[in-house]
Amino acid sequence: MTSEAVPEQVLTTPLTAHLIRNAASAEHAPAFTCLVFLGRTDPVEHTLTWPELLGRVRGVARELRSQTEPGDRVAIIARQDLDYVIAFLGTLYAGRVAVPLSVPTGRTLRARLASSLIDSAPTAWLTSTNLIDNVRSLMVEPGIPAPRAVLAVDEIASDADEPPAPIAMDAPAYLQYTSGSTRRPAGAVISHRALSASCWQTTHVYHADASAHLVGWVPFFHDMGLILLIGTPVFLGARSVFFTPMEFVRDPLRWIRLLADYPGAITAAPNFAFDSAAAAASGLGDVDLSRTNSVLNGSEPVRAETVDAFDRAFAPFGLPRGAHKPCYGLAEATVFVTTARDEGATVTTFNPDELRQGRAVAASGESLVSSGATCGQEVAIVDKETCKRLTEGHIGEIWVHGPNVADGYWGHHDRGETFDARLDGRSGWLRTGDLGFVHAGQLYVSGRLKDLIIVDGRNHYPQDIEATVEAAHESIRPGRVAAFAVSGQTGEGVAVVAEYRREPGDEEAVVRAVRRAVSAAHDLPLRGFRLVRPGAVPRTSSGKVSRSAARDRWFGGDGQGREWTA
Repeated sequence: MTSEAVPEQVLTTPLTAHLIRNAASAEHAPAFTCLVFLGRTDPVEHTLTWPELLGRVRGVARELRSQTEPGDRVAIIARQDLDYVIAFLGTLYAGRVAVPLSVPTGRTLRARLASSLIDSAPTAWLTSTNLIDNVRSLMVEPGIPAPRAVLAVDEIASDADEPPAPIAMDAPAYLQYTSGSTRRPAGAVISHRALSASCWQTTHVYHADASAHLVGWVPFFHDMGLILLIGTPVFLGARSVFFTPMEFVRDPLRWIRLLADYPGAITAAPNFAFDSAAAAASGLGDVDLSRTNSVLNGSEPVRAETVDAFDRAFAPFGLPRGAHKPCYGLAEATVFVTTARDEGATVTTFNPDELRQGRAVAASGESLVSSGATCGQEVAIVDKETCKRLTEGHIGEIWVHGPNVADGYWGHHDRGETFDARLDGRSGWLRTGDLGFVHAGQLYVSGRLKDLIIVDGRNHYPQDIEATVEAAHESIRPGRVAAFAVSGQTGEGVAVVAEYRREPGDEEAVVRAVRRAVSAAHDLPLRGFRLVRPGAVPRTSSGKVSRSAARDRWFGGDGQGREWTA
């Protein structure tokens, strides 16, 4: 799968140059708006114009230059507000390497944050006044290198004159820590060139210009949120309007109302958010979604049932059929790999037996959602054993080649097989670790190599088993099921852990229903099944179920059957 190349001008112009241009050409235009919800009233808007933003960014850059050296990492540990935007852009403007992170809330997030700080060893930490004591408490965590400075962004004065640092486009712009769904989080090194390329890909494929609105709530420390809600608005000179992920959880329809309030809106979210919004659609009221540009569905497997439910729920409000665009990306490719185009979501049914044999044959059977086509890069399907390109209709590992591919993982000087694989005589291919195939010119993602379950020589994709378990009984919570391979004396088998949405009166009835459903749908007996309380299934920083963490907690690191005591 090939597409047009990213223009050379894009690859030689840093994001800071776009910021300076926007401040000069759009003096009074709003740049970034943070919505704060107070009860059930209309949200309060906190907005920066382009000149105001540039002044704040220059102030942060001035302080960073006085405290750090070129090449130093700068951690951003802040809430999802304007301070985060200023901190990230200020770090780039200063010529330092940004490390976008989350706030230290909860044991799991705090542990992941600590791991990232240990790995990146940032010289300065950027936060806000109301978080600074909490952030400083991280300095006593074992192994975390003490920074030279912890700065509150909201206390730094604007600067009208600070010049931008000279930018080498192949130098690191930031470290994007992966979500850790299949391994410990690692910092993908994103160059200024890769950042610019990814912003161009996003804007070009969706026909966006400065009149567009980039809206949403996906976390800034996640690649999707960072590129869509911070990088792309600066690249385009378009307005970004955002609120926090917690506000989405409190009311999913806040996200949908943004699409009505801001014409030409482009937004993105994981598949579970589409389910949540569709379930709440009856409370939307009188809104017009007809001017929505694109609603991107990515970050986790996109389900055909979700596509159907979302489109049916919001078509009465005028949402264009082509606006719902499933896509595929990963941190190691900055974010963007493929996306549906103007036609919207494409759902195709395939013969399930053929899929298990590594072939995609269109027939009545299993419904899969296309992730669309490439833009500004090349995608190949490759045999994981021979490293040879496969033809259309054959399942293999997804490889990516383009200017948006990361330069490796921070601290790992050998790019190795992941970032520098060779194909057809060319090096620099990214091995994604994801399985997929091309059908009718579009990419379908079918699973992940490390998650693939092989029983009696047959391939089973965990998301297929998880979907079966979710549908087996009404007590099981959708999107909170983990299926994974376990080993025993009789070879590899499958175990499942699932959260209940409400405590079942007869747990044994749920267990029987699940075992029957998995046996009937997959001809596969479960080696183990555990029903757990809400929130007990481990998840990554982006909200995806972490199958490897669930397996380790239940069966131990060797998968030999230790009981999970969650």
